[in-house]
Amino acid sequence: MKQNVVQAASSSPLTGIALKVISVAIFVGMSTAIKLAGQVPAGQIVFYRSFFAIFPILVFLAFRGELRTAVVTKRPVGHIMRGLAGVTAMGFGFFALTQLPLPEAITLNYAQPLLVVVFSALILGENVRAYRWTAVAVGLVGVLIVSWPNLTLFTSPGGVSDKAAMGAVAAIIGAGLSAIAMLLVRNLVHTERTATIVLWFSLTASVMALFSIPFGWQALTWQQTALLVTGGFCGGIAQLFMTEAYRHAEASTVAPFEYTSLLLGIAVGYLVFGDLPTIHTLIGGIIVIAAGIFIIWREQRLGLERQAVKKASSPQ
Repeated sequence: MKQNVVQAASSSPLTGIALKVISVAIFVGMSTAIKLAGQVPAGQIVFYRSFFAIFPILVFLAFRGELRTAVVTKRPVGHIMRGLAGVTAMGFGFFALTQLPLPEAITLNYAQPLLVVVFSALILGENVRAYRWTAVAVGLVGVLIVSWPNLTLFTSPGGVSDKAAMGAVAAIIGAGLSAIAMLLVRNLVHTERTATIVLWFSLTASVMALFSIPFGWQALTWQQTALLVTGGFCGGIAQLFMTEAYRHAEASTVAPFEYTSLLLGIAVGYLVFGDLPTIHTLIGGIIVIAAGIFIIWREQRLGLERQAVKKASSPQ
């Protein structure tokens, strides 16, 4: 449900970390507002999340003097494909959010960076070594631990038809589609600016979400409307903070702080919804976070090794 960003242009790690934590907190606020809105069709949620995210993004682009050229691109098909994958991922993710406790929905979304590694190898043919494959396998075991109580046939007479089971399956599918969207973003960032990617996604997601109207949008109360509009604004503002975070610090420095969302999700889940994290969520969450941090560390080490080789082979 979040988008990738272009690497930092300046180095100020503490500023980058602070901006990342702020963005994570606002994203949790977005999820809270959406969950408080109750049982709303996923496509309708996607529309509000995408459309109202556009406004803070436009204000930011206008402030930076980039508004006029923000949508200019030579790769509209690439943006549309990224939008289709992202919108579908959002739909599954928001459906999961309406069916699961907040901490579980957040934790299952952590499968996304693990699946990025898997799809990078399978789809893009990237060389993934044993260390990262091991981390992915361990992380996916953590995801299974979190989701198992909702998937097993022994927890309720309804088995996998139970709404919690549907929510867990939707969360995992959403994470997989989000991983595919990230691969598409990786391809786009070689030629496209961050502002262009963000704005194109919000616009295409808003339009695509309208196609879900025949599948049962519902009349909203003013409280639901206010909450969904708030969720949209929060999504746009959080995206801007996240973008700025990666401008001030390297991805390997900033990315681990994504996992503060689990702590915030547990606190908000308890204080707002009365949800207590299960032992499965806590144990599985720790395993997934540890695997994700290891992959980030490994990527940093490989990056340093590549830089050293490049420097050693360059003419003096």
